[in-house]
Amino acid sequence: MNQKHLWLEKMSGNEKPLFFILGPCALQDEAHTLMLAQELKKLSEQLSFNLIFKGSFDKANRISAKSYRSVGMDEGLRIFEKVKAEFDLPVVTDIHEAWQAAHVADVANVLQVPAFLCRQTDLLLAAGKTGRTVFIKKGQFVRPEKMGSLVDKVASTGNEQVWLGERGFTMGYEDLVVDPRNFPIMKRFGKPVVIDATHSVQRPGQLGDSSGGDRHFVPTIAAAAIVQGIAGIFMEVHEEPEKALCDGPNSVRLSQLPALLRYLVDLDAWAKQRPVPECP
Repeated sequence: MNQKHLWLEKMSGNEKPLFFILGPCALQDEAHTLMLAQELKKLSEQLSFNLIFKGSFDKANRISAKSYRSVGMDEGLRIFEKVKAEFDLPVVTDIHEAWQAAHVADVANVLQVPAFLCRQTDLLLAAGKTGRTVFIKKGQFVRPEKMGSLVDKVASTGNEQVWLGERGFTMGYEDLVVDPRNFPIMKRFGKPVVIDATHSVQRPGQLGDSSGGDRHFVPTIAAAAIVQGIAGIFMEVHEEPEKALCDGPNSVRLSQLPALLRYLVDLDAWAKQRPVPECP
């Protein structure tokens, strides 16, 4: 691993400075991906934060079979290799089947287990066996207390590098709600906790064949999580969300990202100097 990226394993933690996972929902093509990576890299240098570039090579859990699924694994990994080579950025992407883990781990620094698949034992074990950091998103149907069992599945492979992600709980139909109690509960497992601030404002199935969302609430969700003392923020970004091929309604507009990142970085520094007082 590049010495500059040792923070992924050694320096990422709920008490450490906030890191950001940023990028498009699904990779659109090489040119678009490299454009976003370049812009995000500039922001990380300007604001001095650790950045992981994200994107999906396959959105295998789309509502409709007609929905855009991205560029495929082989092309996606080729594009990620260019991102790493040209911008010296670590990358994270999601896997959906156990057989994908070893192939994707040859390129990706972090393997993401999607929320819908977070309890899939074979997937967690395969991800753990790669030795890469495994980022488990909490399912919309899972209590935070149950995430310890998922950590144990990965740890059974000898891999202790696990991050836990919050992305809301299903509340009725076509809506998600973030419960702030989930952050201190998941932190008890001693693993970095990440808030997925854009999927948390998603409204699954709202648009019929695709999900809706409300990006106006992304700053609110992110700020509420930061004051709990967490490790990272996950946000999907697009220069024109209205034209994004997936998750446009909940993606942050690239032109509005600098101000938001500056606010969140400053808030994180303030919050970690003043931990939330306990009331036992």
